Amino acid sequence: MGAAENKKLLQHVFAELAKGNSSPLVEAMDDDFSWTITGATPWSRKYSGKQAVLKELFGALRAKLAPPITTTAHRIIAEDDYVVVEARGKNTTHDGVPYNNTYCYVFRVEDGRLLEITEYLDTELVTSALGDPPSGSSQR
Repeated sequence: MGAAENKKLLQHVFAELAKGNSSPLVEAMDDDFSWTITGATPWSRKYSGKQAVLKELFGALRAKLAPPITTTAHRIIAEDDYVVVEARGKNTTHDGVPYNNTYCYVFRVEDGRLLEITEYLDTELVTSALGDPPSGSSQR
């Protein structure tokens, strides 16, 4: 698959994420998928493997954020196996604290499967709105 197909895949994923539907994202993840969150927060690390992403990262986010959890893409740029997505979340914690972060995601895609993502975001907002991940979900 080329850049155009990779971009189309992420356009579909983010069209659904904007509605609070993470299923297309999860379905596109390879079993060896990894998610790296940049920075020096308790959330910042590499989550290795699809199951670790689902349990340790997504589970922790669901524990902190009220549904639906939404992220809307504003720009998607693709080149070769990489797709860059600028996006904004519009979310609220279970305690009613706004969590509207701005993201830059760099995806690596191969044969229609998501292999890895590096997430750049406002780490101060992560700390102030989300605090620490629930115990047992973050393993630095």
